[in-house]
Amino acid sequence: MSFYIGREASKLWKRICAEVTTEINLLAENWKYLLAGLVFQYIHGLAARGVHYLHRPGPILQDVGFILLPELGKEKAYISETLFTIIFLSFVLWTFHPFILKNRKIYTVLIWCRVLAFLVASQFLRIITFYSTQLPGPNYHCREGSKLATLPRPDNALEVLLLNFPRGVVYGCGDLIFSSHMIFTLVFVRTYHKYGTRRWIQQLGWLLAVVQSLLIVASRKHYTVDVVVAWYTVNLVVFFVDKKLPELPDRSSAVVTLLPVSTKDKDGRTKEENHKLLNGNSGDPADWRQRTQVNGKIVENGNTLHADSAMNGA
Repeated sequence: MSFYIGREASKLWKRICAEVTTEINLLAENWKYLLAGLVFQYIHGLAARGVHYLHRPGPILQDVGFILLPELGKEKAYISETLFTIIFLSFVLWTFHPFILKNRKIYTVLIWCRVLAFLVASQFLRIITFYSTQLPGPNYHCREGSKLATLPRPDNALEVLLLNFPRGVVYGCGDLIFSSHMIFTLVFVRTYHKYGTRRWIQQLGWLLAVVQSLLIVASRKHYTVDVVVAWYTVNLVVFFVDKKLPELPDRSSAVVTLLPVSTKDKDGRTKEENHKLLNGNSGDPADWRQRTQVNGKIVENGNTLHADSAMNGA
């Protein structure tokens, strides 16, 4: 038992080392794209922080989702965040599965380059949208009477640049259209739908995206329009950006090319060579002349030769 565990551990370690080497090479080629995507995440957070200074609380707007879905309340508002955290962490872990599992279809560095491209394009549109019109926030800390609904004028630029993390991120107001949670959720679900291998997980991902949408509205973190706009905007962004990006290399095909010739190929080649010899052709391609046998005679290029004469050396 201990021998088996030791052997498997050794294989796993070799697999991890080989994958690390491959991903480091890819990182050396694509680090600029990853860095740009991560920097834009900060810019997006900075923009959301800035619009909070412009937010003015007011009466909650009439919303169909608020009418149809019962309000969860402050005590149960964590349910939406819990589901989002599960989706987020599950996707992150999946992108690193090539380091451990044998069956792998993606490269971690390349898949994150693609994901960040989707996120940046969607978040750029989001920044333009929520700065165009500021709606009164429906969330509890954004309503009239809450001290967090408006932010006092910052004393210095550092206060804005540091985003008051993490409190400033969790208790933001004004960045409504369209939902940032749905941007991440839909990008992750669509990416796994294309590159994932488990069909039931693909279907579960779309189901969780729908449940996440309902919970966001039920938690009163967004208006229904914020979620609806996210659904068609993010899907369109991913569709068009994906067409512009180069397709990821298929690791399964790369593995096949490194394998030796299969027994099936060898058998097929042997049968073909035997067939040539039966027809009187040699293995030399230059001697691939058509020969047919008719009534005990071999016909070659229109000339008839007696088989028995050939055997007697005539």
